[in-house]
Amino acid sequence: MANWQQNEQLADITADLPRFSDALERFTARLGLEIAGLDADHISLRCHQNTTAERWRRGLEQCGTLLSENMINGRPICLFKLAEPVCVAHWRFHIVELPWPGEKRYPHEGWEHIEIVLPGDPATLNARALALLADDGLSQPGIVVKTARRKGSMSACRILPWR
Repeated sequence: MANWQQNEQLADITADLPRFSDALERFTARLGLEIAGLDADHISLRCHQNTTAERWRRGLEQCGTLLSENMINGRPICLFKLAEPVCVAHWRFHIVELPWPGEKRYPHEGWEHIEIVLPGDPATLNARALALLADDGLSQPGIVVKTARRKGSMSACRILPWR
């Protein structure tokens, strides 16, 4: 299988990775969030056009395996397992989420978020996620913590700047 960073159909997301890595580093510093001990499930893309999503899909299919394709909120969302990982901070992501565009317009096409997985009781996820942030991070304006239940006792948390 081809390396995703050498695939012409994925050249724009290859070029976008340093921007995303820098933005993640600045964001975690702003929050006082120590990411070194955290596990992350996947990395996700965002795009504005179906043609971009279709091109990225073709490229990802050449570099990995389609794990799933589901309709969520009226749009397809694909998960791919790549042969070569996407490296961000200490993580090596083999799983990439590719959602087709929906109603929401994202400010940037390219890498958009990572999903940190916190094992434990889903009922306490918000409290556990907030406990990871420094006091200064908690007082930052425009920060949103989104949580989602996973199968079993795993829960996922996304901490994003409010848009």
